[in-house]
Amino acid sequence: MGITLSEAQIERYSRQIILSEVGGVGQRKLLQSKVLIIGCGGLGSPCAYYLAAAGVGTIGLVDGDKVELNNLQRQILHSTNTVGKLKVESGKETLLSLNPDIQVITYPFRLTSENILDIIKHFDIIVDGTDNFPSRYLINDACVMTNKPFFHAAILKFFGQAMTIIPHQGPCYRCFFSEPPPPGMVPSCQEAGVLGAIAGIMGVIQATEVLKFILGKGALLTGNLLIVDALEMNFTKHTIMPKNDCAVCGDNPSITKLIDYEEFCGLRAQSCNTALSKI
Repeated sequence: MGITLSEAQIERYSRQIILSEVGGVGQRKLLQSKVLIIGCGGLGSPCAYYLAAAGVGTIGLVDGDKVELNNLQRQILHSTNTVGKLKVESGKETLLSLNPDIQVITYPFRLTSENILDIIKHFDIIVDGTDNFPSRYLINDACVMTNKPFFHAAILKFFGQAMTIIPHQGPCYRCFFSEPPPPGMVPSCQEAGVLGAIAGIMGVIQATEVLKFILGKGALLTGNLLIVDALEMNFTKHTIMPKNDCAVCGDNPSITKLIDYEEFCGLRAQSCNTALSKI
């Protein structure tokens, strides 16, 4: 595999190396993997933390925001001491403190149709930790067009949802959510609130899916939408079928170039927020 595990690495990752599904071969796969996490907030924080702990060798962090005090209830990459810092820098410090064995690359800006392809081309896997529809559709379209697997989750109040999208091997995000909703139809976390722990649950689900994908083990959430109701502690899966007429991944796609969907929504990206589209 091109990587020889050091004694320190064998000790650090020993509890997962002893898993038959991982072993030394699997650990080397993790160390060679490159994962881009878009959004260093409630979802991206726990996802990044567990991927770093597991030994994913290169982690990219994308976020143009700075840490605010109200983030700390759920965004575990950050702390009181990093309020006012760029989230990507705060996150990098936390991840390297946890595991100096890895590389963390930071992108302190918002992704757009102009720059997303230049960023994602350097990574094997994309994680959607965003909190707004414009970013979500942009990520979906870019990943389908470049055949990049990506892992979606969203949160609101006590609820969460997750999907794993492997382009052309199952449905994409648009196969179920064909286009962004009208402005104001879905409240944001700022408007409706969110339990910090549900962000942790969904971010860790994303991390678990990423690790399974890298290792080639288990059943992924491809073709399924997982809905989590933390109030009732119910986990339900809904089957999603690929749509032959999907605008991006269908037989005759009508969307063949990227656009910035904040214009489609009629709002600036930072105000077109959402977290959960419930079915």
